[in-house]
Amino acid sequence: MKTLRRLAFGLAVVVAGLGLTAVPAHAAPDFSVLVFSKTAGFRHDSIPTGITAIQQLGAANNFSVEATEDANQFTAANLARFKAVIWLSTTGDVLNATQQTAFENYVRAGGGYVGVHAAADTEYDWAWYGGLVGAYFLSHPAIQTATVRVADPSHPATQGLPAAWSRSDEWYNYRTNPRGSVHVLTTLDESTYSGGTMGADHPNTWCRAYDGGRSFYTGMGHTQASYSETGFRNLLLGGIRYAAQGIGDCSVGTTPPPPSDLALNHPATASSTENASYPASNAVDASTTTRWSSQFSDPQWIQVDLGGTHTVNRVRLVWEAAYGRDYQIQTSPNGTTWTTVRTVTGGNGGEDDNTGLNASTRYVRIYGTARGTQWGYSLFTFQVYGT
Repeated sequence: MKTLRRLAFGLAVVVAGLGLTAVPAHAAPDFSVLVFSKTAGFRHDSIPTGITAIQQLGAANNFSVEATEDANQFTAANLARFKAVIWLSTTGDVLNATQQTAFENYVRAGGGYVGVHAAADTEYDWAWYGGLVGAYFLSHPAIQTATVRVADPSHPATQGLPAAWSRSDEWYNYRTNPRGSVHVLTTLDESTYSGGTMGADHPNTWCRAYDGGRSFYTGMGHTQASYSETGFRNLLLGGIRYAAQGIGDCSVGTTPPPPSDLALNHPATASSTENASYPASNAVDASTTTRWSSQFSDPQWIQVDLGGTHTVNRVRLVWEAAYGRDYQIQTSPNGTTWTTVRTVTGGNGGEDDNTGLNASTRYVRIYGTARGTQWGYSLFTFQVYGT
């Protein structure tokens, strides 16, 4: 015993002499999660990247992560070891009836569920799961950049995200709109990409209490690149914390749907067009690849008939490289007599989101008085919002 004490004392002297400090034992993890990524249909090549990302999140945030594609792990005893199960781009029928019952009982006992992307393309014949995930997958267009709009910036999953978050992914359309049954965290702005079918209200991330447990789902996460994005990783971390620990308010009915674009596909006319390929209707068709373009002179205008009288409070313009440096937003009850409600000077193109308007009108016109380039006026998007 004396010899051991001398050795310990000698080791302490050596450590101190080297300027080192003893390293404390690692703290026990706050909780554990299981990543489940079995596929019985399409298999996403981002699954391994997603598992790695979740493991990294766990290492940085003091929770442990296990990953499996073995449905036999869905037993009462095994599931009880985890605070949440993350269904990472699962597809098709992945659990048998006994395993489904085990998972239902796990959630009813307070367990958490996180669904990522194709988790909505899973278990179509299991009605309980359909309620858990919130909505089933219907279709998707090609991978492209779109604007995600944050509906609730106070939730840990969305804190710090830009209100209008532009990113590339595969954007799901769903068989039903889950709003009313879930707490919507983000929506898709269908005017910023092609192929959306849900209209002005297109939820794509949501959460809710469900059958004794907690559920979080995001439609994002198709691409490998998603899992290296800080914003998406933070969204995923917030979802895991909600499902596992209940951190965040997911009360249903507190996130109203986004306003409708009153100009969408309504009759639009213009003072001129560069040629027949760039009609005024291109600016109100919700596509970010089609545009109205005028002749190369001043002044020029484009107007839209809203089809009835509305109180307009916002006009959003997305310019092509040829933009309006000086222009006026004008309103009219009849398309003949115009009133200027906003004058813009010194604009530099890009997105002009004109808010704080208050005009009762049927017609809205953009009247350009000075081009920002040697070309004409060119608008990808002309949106009008109000009541």
